[in-house]
Amino acid sequence: MNKTSAQNIQTAEAPAPTNHHKMRPPSLRGRRLILIDIENISGGAIRTLAEARWAQRMLDSTLRLRHQEQVIVGVSKAGAIHTGPVWSSARIVVGTGVDGADHALLDVLNNENIADRFDEVILVSGDGIFTDTVATLGGHGVEVTVVAHRTSLAKKLQMAASQTVTFTPRQINTEGAA
Repeated sequence: MNKTSAQNIQTAEAPAPTNHHKMRPPSLRGRRLILIDIENISGGAIRTLAEARWAQRMLDSTLRLRHQEQVIVGVSKAGAIHTGPVWSSARIVVGTGVDGADHALLDVLNNENIADRFDEVILVSGDGIFTDTVATLGGHGVEVTVVAHRTSLAKKLQMAASQTVTFTPRQINTEGAA
């Protein structure tokens, strides 16, 4: 067998890995998507505008949100009325029932070709329900940062993420408390 044939066989058996960054048009390179489970950060349902504003200030200072970034906020039906006016430039996805906001965000992550459109995803939630999706995105070359309260960050999610950022206990919301 000559050298060229051996190379062809080797290539056929083990194709070179593809790089999403090289296949993506220049206009889509370097993009960051931010998904926020607002109730996970606030510690429960968003019951007031003050709670929604607190979450926005907290995340803006932590993430240094940029005007051109796509931000998607997952919230329950009841919390949407207070979240929408505060997060007016974000896309609001509403879920119902147990883990409704989580499921609304998972629907975005699993059905909107995220790996083809973004280089980085920031997931603001510590819920373990996101573990498999985060691992899948990482496998497609997407850098996934998880932002969560230190005490509510699922270990499996932390392991699946490229990196994690945690809030300290003194950063917990007290502004909207009744």
